[in-house]
Amino acid sequence: MTDLIIAPSAPPVSWAHRFTLGDWNTRASVRTSEHDYLLPPDLEQQLKTRHWFPPGFLAYLTHPAIEAAGQTVIHRLSANHLVYFLDYTTLLEHRIVNRCVETIIHGELKVHIPSRMKTAALQLYTDEGYHALFSNTLAEQVAGVYGISLRPVMPHRITRLNTLLNHAPEEHKALAWFLVGFVSETIIAKELLDVCRDDLVSSVRAMLRDHLADEARHSRYFSEVFHYLWLTLNNRQRTYAAKLLLDIIRIFFEADERWMRESLLGAGVGDTAVTEILSGLTRPQATLLRARSGAGATLQAMTKAGFFAPPYNRQLFIKAGLIDD
Repeated sequence: MTDLIIAPSAPPVSWAHRFTLGDWNTRASVRTSEHDYLLPPDLEQQLKTRHWFPPGFLAYLTHPAIEAAGQTVIHRLSANHLVYFLDYTTLLEHRIVNRCVETIIHGELKVHIPSRMKTAALQLYTDEGYHALFSNTLAEQVAGVYGISLRPVMPHRITRLNTLLNHAPEEHKALAWFLVGFVSETIIAKELLDVCRDDLVSSVRAMLRDHLADEARHSRYFSEVFHYLWLTLNNRQRTYAAKLLLDIIRIFFEADERWMRESLLGAGVGDTAVTEILSGLTRPQATLLRARSGAGATLQAMTKAGFFAPPYNRQLFIKAGLIDD
């Protein structure tokens, strides 16, 4: 049990000068972007060489049954995924990330909040509202092109995060909210960077690039706040946080099996192919590989904060397969 004991210490006074979003007034997309995120007039021409969503994120598109179905089905499945992703983003920004940011802004974490940290949190809150706006704007248009109805669906990830947060003990509730936001914001920057590397429909690419520019700053901010906060936690809080962080990271890389099945079947993919595709996506090893690949920035921020210094924390994540011995 002694492995768990690291006395909390006050963050250095010099940290009061950190925790900013840089030149937010001249760099945040909500302040500077000139994009209208409207679908291009030459959409049909663009789709001959571009994608709705990066094929590298949709490995199942290479399944023989889908390739045999042709480009029309591939475009439909990619559009389905884009609309799902944008609707998920709208929910995430409003219901999860901004609620997390409120714990910083309104002192719910019960620690001293430097003025710059609070100002940046307010700016970040504004950014996330804009991300929800442009995600919804684009989702509505793409859904209209393909007649995608019954949306937004409730994504598996949001449901799982809500359940986790609802079960958090009252004494740790604000901490749980913050940790979910920390994981979300340090993961999404990597996801968006990878997404933006592909040839995408012009308005999709513009929206994702604007989002990425903001989220790169958000990731750095949350990494610094996590480090600051970690130094203030007592042993009980750290033990709770260690287990919760493991659960949160796993949730972010689980496949949404129910939605995926509906998307594939709705596009005319046969039952046998759907079963094969879902089997590959939902097996535990596949989830672990996605987590190891996608949570690098999160784990790096945890390492920098000293999270893995206690052997208990390190062994917890080694046993889960997220870090190497």
